[in-house]
Amino acid sequence: MIAQLTGRVEALADGTCVIDVGGVGYLVQASSRTLSALPPPPAAARVLIETHVREDAILLYGFAEAAERDWFRLLTTVQGVGGKVALGLLSTLSPADLIAAIAAGDKASLSRAPGVGPRLAARMVTELKDKTGAMPITPGISYTPVPAGGIAEDVLSALVNLGYRRAEAQPIVDRVLDRLGAGAGFDAVIRDSLRDLSPNTGASRVGA
Repeated sequence: MIAQLTGRVEALADGTCVIDVGGVGYLVQASSRTLSALPPPPAAARVLIETHVREDAILLYGFAEAAERDWFRLLTTVQGVGGKVALGLLSTLSPADLIAAIAAGDKASLSRAPGVGPRLAARMVTELKDKTGAMPITPGISYTPVPAGGIAEDVLSALVNLGYRRAEAQPIVDRVLDRLGAGAGFDAVIRDSLRDLSPNTGASRVGA
């Protein structure tokens, strides 16, 4: 399962973004709060991922911070709240608003989110009223950019996301950084690392 993507923001659209990791573009669905917090293309970004596997698709849901992902996970425990509805709720109501609406049984506020009708709002109140006390309340989402000094770890994370074993990728990334120098950018390092890994693909991929 993909838990995080680190790469270049290739595109931002209504409800989705594309994160380019080593030339592979991942389509990620996200709330309006996360999308507004991401840097504009082609800046580098790190996005937390919740992966949902269906019979007909693998869906990636992205979050700028762990608190929003925690809320997404809680909301999707309610029958009838899928990923799309959960993102709609997170786009419409802040965590503080969600807690207040659920605690007060305010079905009208919950129904403001697309895909949430009176019956689903009532079910959410019933099933979540005892679970929201420990949930985070954040005033807003602020994006934390990819740290300039952590290129090696960022590249390793991206390669692991692509299915390479960390133990196999580590020495290659170190070698590439030695060759390119400390000032090398993320794109250059991951491009050369993928090129150096390609002869060893059969041995490096997880499960190969």
